[in-house]
Amino acid sequence: MTLDLEGVLVPEIWIAVAERTGIEALRRTTRDEPDYDVLMRGRLQLLSEHGLTMSTIADVISTLSPLEGAREFLDTLRSMTQVLLLSDTFEQFGQPLMRQLGFPTLICHRLVVENDQIVDYKLRLPDQKREAVRALHGLNYRVIAAGDSFNDTAMLAEADAGFLFHAPDSIKTMFPQFTAVDEYDELLALIVAQLT
Repeated sequence: MTLDLEGVLVPEIWIAVAERTGIEALRRTTRDEPDYDVLMRGRLQLLSEHGLTMSTIADVISTLSPLEGAREFLDTLRSMTQVLLLSDTFEQFGQPLMRQLGFPTLICHRLVVENDQIVDYKLRLPDQKREAVRALHGLNYRVIAAGDSFNDTAMLAEADAGFLFHAPDSIKTMFPQFTAVDEYDELLALIVAQLT
């Protein structure tokens, strides 16, 4: 099972930062912008313009908790099958939240931080979610995937079964080929049906 992280198991980190700092442009996420580099370059520019530090963002992240029911969903899922979180977040953002989720495996990107300033980012691999599913297929695994954004749809398409979860209406409309649900028990039922 491959799952997205933000919007699926935990809140959107950049939206939380926008709410804390009042920088409305940071509310833009992969639900709004399909080109990840465009999105991140814009974020880096905003951080620089506003003098926003890694410490400030880390402070915001420290106040976040998994979405209601996420830990129980993940624990139940992990009792049935292997789970891999594939996210376009960053190691520095994700690790504090992994503790609250029981330390599932998280594959994501890395920020370049110099003197507490986020100056760049390093992709694990271009199109890493799709490539991870391809790699799992290469190891003869069957893959079920779930996510909520533009950047998840390649992973869903590459998987043997893919579902949208907590996706906005715009994504559901653009990708009608993926069954869309909004509750953990609904998603769990879809996954269980694929496992049997």
